[in-house]
Amino acid sequence: MEMQANLKWIEGWQFVARAGDGPAVVIDGHTPRGGPSPMELVLMGVAGCTATDVILVMEKKRQKVTDFQVNISGERAKEHPRRYTHIHLEYVLTGTGISEKAVERAIQLSEEKYCSAISSLCAEVDHSYRIVDASGTGQDPEQ
Repeated sequence: MEMQANLKWIEGWQFVARAGDGPAVVIDGHTPRGGPSPMELVLMGVAGCTATDVILVMEKKRQKVTDFQVNISGERAKEHPRRYTHIHLEYVLTGTGISEKAVERAIQLSEEKYCSAISSLCAEVDHSYRIVDASGTGQDPEQ
């Protein structure tokens, strides 16, 4: 399956990109910026890709996820090409009765099998996760 995108230079280090007929995204590598830098977009792409996988797997496992976010950070090499050498993903799932085993399996499937963004990188990727109990009992499942 071929995917296509177009990038047009605006000025300085600012570009507008569009994939297919989707919405335009401003990419800006200079401060002050009008949009994320190219390397920030890489992190956002990885987060979006793995998030989609995890939510799909959790839905298939009939887990009651009511809120979800992925926090991502990346360490870059000091020398060019300044690629990501390490990426950390923190998955934060909120819901009632979420199974730790289901979360671990969903993340494993995403990182090892389904997430094409992670597979496209030359970086070591690790993760952590938190489950927030939305039942109102105030009990932290990690305790």
